[in-house]
Amino acid sequence: MLNRLRGDQARLHTTLMLSLTFSTGVVDAVGYLGLDRVFVGNMTGNVVILGMALTGADGLPIIGPVVALLAFIVGAVVGGRVLRSSPKGWTPRATTLLGVVALLIVCSLVPPSLSSAPYPDLVLYSVTGLLGSAMGLQAAVARHIAVGDVTTVVVTSTLVGLAFDSWLGRRIGQPWVRRFLAVLLIALGALCGALLLRVGLAWGIGLAAVITVTVALLGQIGSPRPAAAAEEPAQG
Repeated sequence: MLNRLRGDQARLHTTLMLSLTFSTGVVDAVGYLGLDRVFVGNMTGNVVILGMALTGADGLPIIGPVVALLAFIVGAVVGGRVLRSSPKGWTPRATTLLGVVALLIVCSLVPPSLSSAPYPDLVLYSVTGLLGSAMGLQAAVARHIAVGDVTTVVVTSTLVGLAFDSWLGRRIGQPWVRRFLAVLLIALGALCGALLLRVGLAWGIGLAAVITVTVALLGQIGSPRPAAAAEEPAQG
């Protein structure tokens, strides 16, 4: 099992990042439907909502998108800082950061548990901030792992690549399976998150936390052993 995980790092990383893409869909559905129309992973959506909200259109929220944007940026900055001197690929730092992501997701369950629905604004902003920072940190790890077309938080550029490199576009080879799965999984994650929200806010958030922990563990277990890598040159 371990040899199988370590045997194809590219496939392992792609699978794990696609899993986080599904998780983002779950969290964004919870954020948008359960936190007053705020995205916690898709910052493009928040920028658009904020722009429209500033005109007073349709009573759209202003504070929520701002909180999500700022929290996301903080999470991404922290991730970039921690991973700056780390080599490309999966490292213990990536595992640790994803552990922090899972912890932040779990912590977002605390404010709602101290209140009853409909939740006060302070509770909603607290959950938005925690989930936004978690998604920013996750995006930083995904950027460091660098699986092409799988950022785990957005699929706009993935859709562009899928269409641009298709037979209708330039007719060149492309990793269409990976691109298609990234789009499909974030949609399925949103579907799952919306369904779980009918049961309760905690269910979707809990599922996202479980997925993140699983990804972190498999990434660490499947990463090459430093000792083995050091022995190979010595034998030559």
